[in-house]
Amino acid sequence: MNRRKFFTTSFAAGAAATLASTTTKAVDKKSVKILGVSCSPRKGKTTATAVQAALNAAKEVDPRIEVELIDLGGMQIAGSSGTSSQPSDDFDKILPALKDPLPDGLIIGSPSYFRTMSALCKAFLERLAVLRKPDLLLADTPVGVLAVGAYRNGGQELVIEQIQAAMLCHEVVIVGGKPGAHQGATLWNAFNDDITKDEFGIATARQLGIRVAEAAIQLCDTKI
Repeated sequence: MNRRKFFTTSFAAGAAATLASTTTKAVDKKSVKILGVSCSPRKGKTTATAVQAALNAAKEVDPRIEVELIDLGGMQIAGSSGTSSQPSDDFDKILPALKDPLPDGLIIGSPSYFRTMSALCKAFLERLAVLRKPDLLLADTPVGVLAVGAYRNGGQELVIEQIQAAMLCHEVVIVGGKPGAHQGATLWNAFNDDITKDEFGIATARQLGIRVAEAAIQLCDTKI
């Protein structure tokens, strides 16, 4: 084989290997699931709208991202019984969406009631214990939190801290937003349940969704 033929053959083989490698990587990149959970007893109201706004922004980050909203409004979910057995209730209906497959990112929203999370949110978080044993199924999952209050400073940041503290028991990755939402998204229900009129609040929800999506994509790509 002369030198020219050797280099031509080698170049073609290298190009083919590079193309194969690139194709394999493209195939390996799976969809990225980001799940939003609205923990307001009022179905389809301000908290659900805020979580959906965050999910919509997350979906814009990368075409691989798939989003799903779980609205707990109207559901009956009991808190922890303190034992290994739990009564059958609506938590059983949403559990498959939480673990099959496991989300690559999670956004949790709650209204602020008396400057704390809703009772429904507390019950939901307690029931997530099923994802801790025997394995920490949510470990390293990016989690962002938003809260909706009746006042601009109505305890939203306290609610965010409470939810974040509970989720740290799962060894998740707590994700804040960008400027305006470093800790999480804070929204003000001052417009007769039309939360979209709180432009600042909706902006923080979108920023939060973007950061959760970016973190989820980065973590998923490192696993490939």
